[in-house]
Amino acid sequence: MTITRGVMPAPAARQFPMKYLVFTAIAAMTAYVLYHNERFLIDPAHPIWNHYEPFKWWLLPHGLAGACALLLAPLQFAEGLRRRHTTLHRTIGTFYIIGVFILGPLGLYIQYLDEAQGAARSFTVETIIQSSTLMITTAIGLYFALKRQFTYHRQWMIRSYAVALTFIEIRVILGVSGLDDPFDWHILETVVWSCVAASVLIGDIANQLYEGHLARLRTATANARAVERPMRIAAAGG
Repeated sequence: MTITRGVMPAPAARQFPMKYLVFTAIAAMTAYVLYHNERFLIDPAHPIWNHYEPFKWWLLPHGLAGACALLLAPLQFAEGLRRRHTTLHRTIGTFYIIGVFILGPLGLYIQYLDEAQGAARSFTVETIIQSSTLMITTAIGLYFALKRQFTYHRQWMIRSYAVALTFIEIRVILGVSGLDDPFDWHILETVVWSCVAASVLIGDIANQLYEGHLARLRTATANARAVERPMRIAAAGG
């Protein structure tokens, strides 16, 4: 909002603090997961490598694509970057979409291979739903971007990111609650199903909050302009 001389900015037009609280929480959860779940990446002797041995080379591109999507997505919600650096916004978005369409199918294939390690077929079915939901929401978001319907594009990409975040949420829930020790396939599958089922709902709640913020911002901007106009006319007449 442009602040003109003699016009106080409306309180409702302040930057939306909730966004920063949300991404701070996501950053904290990511740090926890890296410490609690992913330390084995720098420990070749960690026993988890025995479990990953049959599909470890599939796990590498899957992990890199997932990390790319999770780390780049927050940049897409920076309003200044979207408005002032459109090319960069599109480039980051392209990498996010590529990452999603790599990690989704690879995650499904890895889960299928994991059946030989004791995973149930129902877990593979869950992964089909999780991967499909991620790719479908992303594809719809891309469709609306190509059609230049950017409000719908933003809403569907928020849903997509909410689904992608299940990777972190599942590990945080299991780790903080202690449900990952001892390991139990049934508990893991229950938590995964729950997070995936709630993901689009969480995305829609985020959409409602953000759309409400934009509506308040538009109202505040309109009110400020309504106050500014007679002041300009009076100044011009004087």
